[in-house]
Amino acid sequence: MAVEEGDTVRVHYVGRHETGEVFDTSREDVAKENDLYDERREYEPLEFTAGAGEVVEGFDEGLLGMEEGEEDDIEVPPEKGYGEADDERLVDYDRGEFEDAVGEEPERGMHIHAENSHGDVVEVTEDSVTVDFNHELAGDTLVFEVEVVEVEN
Repeated sequence: MAVEEGDTVRVHYVGRHETGEVFDTSREDVAKENDLYDERREYEPLEFTAGAGEVVEGFDEGLLGMEEGEEDDIEVPPEKGYGEADDERLVDYDRGEFEDAVGEEPERGMHIHAENSHGDVVEVTEDSVTVDFNHELAGDTLVFEVEVVEVEN
């Protein structure tokens, strides 16, 4: 049975950057091999409704027409994934105000949560802190190795 819009699908996946580096997976062994394992997570096939916008557009589109049991790679360009990186989502803060709001000293790589977003500290100077609110996969072409485990109409 081929995947069509509206079907409930279950897929195993390994998400990689173009460089081959794994950033996410539904497979426990792959997570362990790539230092991504999280004991709080259940490693099982991802279930969603095809065409309902529950996953990134390029992943969704790439699955359409695949058969139950089929394995393939789906390449997702930024515009069909997490979008292009946007310089307007780089925000500078006064270092003192940042420290007061966050309650700790800023460090490059620090992950912070704001009102309706989250970001990563990308630069710290004596006077300012720059936070990148782009999705961490924005601007990246992603490659998903997928296996269609089950398709239900």
